Amino acid sequence: MNDQQFSERQGLRSASEVEITVRSEAPYELRGVLVDLAYECGMGPKSMRSLVGRLLRKRPDSNNWSEYPNIDQKVRDLIDDCDWYYVYDVAEAVARQMQDAPFSYEPEKFSNELNAYFIANGIGWKLVGASIEARESAALETTISKGLESLEDGAVTAHRELSEALRDLSRRPEPDITGAIQHSMASLECLCRQLTGDSKGTLGEIIKRNPALLPAPLDQAMSKLWGFASEYARHIREGQTPTFKDAQLVVGVCVSIATYLAAKHEI
Repeated sequence: MNDQQFSERQGLRSASEVEITVRSEAPYELRGVLVDLAYECGMGPKSMRSLVGRLLRKRPDSNNWSEYPNIDQKVRDLIDDCDWYYVYDVAEAVARQMQDAPFSYEPEKFSNELNAYFIANGIGWKLVGASIEARESAALETTISKGLESLEDGAVTAHRELSEALRDLSRRPEPDITGAIQHSMASLECLCRQLTGDSKGTLGEIIKRNPALLPAPLDQAMSKLWGFASEYARHIREGQTPTFKDAQLVVGVCVSIATYLAAKHEI
């Protein structure tokens, strides 16, 4: 028997990307959907109560033994009442438990359905394996993926710095904005040092000393971006704290330039 829904069987079920508007929150509807998806993929109220209680440090009520409606309602109450970032912790814990016992659960379905919900509802997170990471627009996600791939073998240090920048954007409850900017610029600086043999110069100095590295006026733009990162992330002044969107911009530009340089020099 085919247990797929009509929209799935007909190839009509694809999440239309909605502009990302949700980051430092977990909407009420998402909290309920998370429980529903866990149930659909093989978990029951008792196992969810154990998982959620352990994560939130809540002792289960020994007198509360019937799965429906008692334990189920307790699970939902705990998730509805917790701070937003714990909701994503629960999602990670559910994914991890399912991956540890794939014959008992449906981890792939859980991941796919949750990510589709994130995309369709403008939630700036994604489930990768058993880790919730910051999600960008589809175009930027593709750019980042290609950038990481281009650096993976030939520029190990640059790849590591860029990966750290992405982790900084994914930190909860607050992203490390200055860290993301610093690490993304460090990634590009490491790559340029490797390509030019200038092991001590800053990115700004390397660009000035190597005019053939980047075509004009892109070289000037990158020098100014390096200056921005130095001013707003390395040497922060009162009232000049960069925003999440600033960090996204810097990371996106650094990834694009790194991809270009890696392809140009065939590393």
